[in-house]
Amino acid sequence: MFSALLFILLVFDEPYPTAKQAEPKPTRRPIKVITEPDVPVPMRDGVILRANVFRPDRGGPYPVLVLRTPYGKPGGGMDRYVKAGYIVVTQDARGRYASDGEWESFLRFNTHDAEDGYDTVEWAAHNLPESNGKIGTFGASYNAFLQWRLAALQPPSLVAMAASSIPARYTDLEGPGTIRPGRRMHWWVTSMAPNMRLRSGRPGITTKAEMRTLWNNGQADKWLNHMPWLQLPDSACEEETEAVRYWLKNPHTDPWNLHKDVKDIQVPNLNFIGWCDHCNGNMLLDRTIMNEAATLEARSGSRTVVGPWAHSKKRRYGNIDFGPEATVDVTELQIQWFDYWLKKKKNGVDQTSSWKIFVMGDNSWRDENEWPLQRTKDKSLFVSSNGTANTPAGDGTLLWQQQPETGTDRFAYDPNNPVPSLHGPGLQVRPTDQQPVADRTDILVYQTEPLEERFEVTGNVTVELYASSSAPDTDFFARLIDVAPDGIARDVALGMVRARYRTGLQQPTLLEPGEIVRYTVEMDPTSNAFLPGHRIRLDITSSDFPNYDRNHNTAADQNADSELKTAQQTIHHGGVHATRLIVPWIPNQTK
Repeated sequence: MFSALLFILLVFDEPYPTAKQAEPKPTRRPIKVITEPDVPVPMRDGVILRANVFRPDRGGPYPVLVLRTPYGKPGGGMDRYVKAGYIVVTQDARGRYASDGEWESFLRFNTHDAEDGYDTVEWAAHNLPESNGKIGTFGASYNAFLQWRLAALQPPSLVAMAASSIPARYTDLEGPGTIRPGRRMHWWVTSMAPNMRLRSGRPGITTKAEMRTLWNNGQADKWLNHMPWLQLPDSACEEETEAVRYWLKNPHTDPWNLHKDVKDIQVPNLNFIGWCDHCNGNMLLDRTIMNEAATLEARSGSRTVVGPWAHSKKRRYGNIDFGPEATVDVTELQIQWFDYWLKKKKNGVDQTSSWKIFVMGDNSWRDENEWPLQRTKDKSLFVSSNGTANTPAGDGTLLWQQQPETGTDRFAYDPNNPVPSLHGPGLQVRPTDQQPVADRTDILVYQTEPLEERFEVTGNVTVELYASSSAPDTDFFARLIDVAPDGIARDVALGMVRARYRTGLQQPTLLEPGEIVRYTVEMDPTSNAFLPGHRIRLDITSSDFPNYDRNHNTAADQNADSELKTAQQTIHHGGVHATRLIVPWIPNQTK
């Protein structure tokens, strides 16, 4: 009754409208985006970098969002940011596309990246018309790498950043001491070399589109199977060939170490990463900024969102679908982020949790305030078999109790016929169903009986592996898998160890053939609920190509030598050589 009365009062509070009053009020026309291409931005050393500037067609002044990239600056696609009340600057990095100077890749130990970023931020604050002097930066992957570099120099006008999907160390990105061909060769050959070739005037393909067509039509095999890496032709990496070769000769060095400069960063960061996207190194950066950044604002204000994604943030990969909850609008969330920090809007960003993680299996999000989670409990599952754990049809099992009986499983690792990676033509790591390799006898499979209740694993999984090999050097891979009742075998986490680097890149040590060695295989972090009826599975093998380079199974430097040999591998279990899977378990909450 009250609501109906209130409605009547509101409607009839004014006199009946006259014809003139009945005319609708003019609507405010939508903001249009004005684009200014190739605006020159001077650097401190006189080099001119060029940027596209996108601005609202009226009003101001506005805060500015800066995206720096080596991939060719976006010429559009910034409308949502602009219509939300921002000027957007997209800039070609030094020596790339329209910018002057010489490009210095992230494999160089000294570059202009930090200074160029600082100078661009301050130019946007003080020299860009209609700028209000408050700057945010955004972008993923290499574009995020450039943000971490510049933020450590503390540009006074930088207020916040949204750097996503980049690890702290180059060794987080690559394998131990060598190239990961699937990811890295595709990147060098199709993304980076064409523009270097164009700028230098050398013959050959000069666009990414043409090069990727050639790659997809057969050239991929040429590059992925090249040996040895130190004899890559200059056409693969063009001017950066020497930087690549230096790192391959000195794999114990790291040209990144982004986390070491985080103590100097004064602004908060918003990071979107995926469980399949070199997550361990991403989380190192996030933990470091939350614990060691130069200001309380940066430490308490930074946020991390971890989804079930690969480098691309999708809900579905092949026959694996994480459901509608896995779809996020990154642009909208970044706008909210910058609205809070650059416009001081009280939109609740400061009330969100430091960590938001997607629990696979449950396919739902959960708020957390720390990483790793202190409430986890280590739970061990022990490898066992009657000696024929090869393939899912074998007799390999995972047991909840250690077995006193000793046993072994064996397989031959032939680098001429490695276990294939299942990541598709893009060759970026992504969630995959392992059923296509189920018939390979060079994969040992250990799995539980179907679970009676939900079992959650959240954190870093490790394998304590006892193994011997006929080779002086080899690799061991461990893969955690969630096997559904319908047979889909979705990988959850992967880890590997190169035998010669088992005590670190600084101390390469070869194997004594036949010697039983204890390895610690550290997997990527994850969060997965193994549901009732599902099985927990551990696969052990010696290759994952081209996701990782093949170990040649020789004592030679495989980056300089092309000889391949077959290794006879033995996995030991039970007794004093109890190979086991160690998972960070979160007990189910009782109602």
